[in-house]
Amino acid sequence: MKDVEHKTQVACVRWFRLQYPQLASVLFAVPNGGRRDAVTGAKLKAEGALAGVADIFLDVDRGEYHGLRIEMKTKTGRLSDSQKAFSEAETAQGYLCKVCRGFDEFRDTINEYLSLCPPTSTT
Repeated sequence: MKDVEHKTQVACVRWFRLQYPQLASVLFAVPNGGRRDAVTGAKLKAEGALAGVADIFLDVDRGEYHGLRIEMKTKTGRLSDSQKAFSEAETAQGYLCKVCRGFDEFRDTINEYLSLCPPTSTT
């Protein structure tokens, strides 16, 4: 992850945990990128690491969605083919997938998502 993306993601997660402390345990990062030696990479792949997985998961259902997946990018960053494939697969399973290009987009995406009505209980 580039340093700009890293710093932005850190700021986003800090803001979220301050703004929504009751949901702090259901927003998490998936450390799927970064440089690794071949042995570590092979171990992580065997454990289930998957190319293209979104940077941030929010496992809170809202509206028609089971949860929110966020890929953090710089203003000029582009999605890789594996990131596009992951987003398509998650969308097909009922998750909302968004690309956020900076803190403001992250904040707005979170607030809009959490403003959706929670699903009604069927019991």
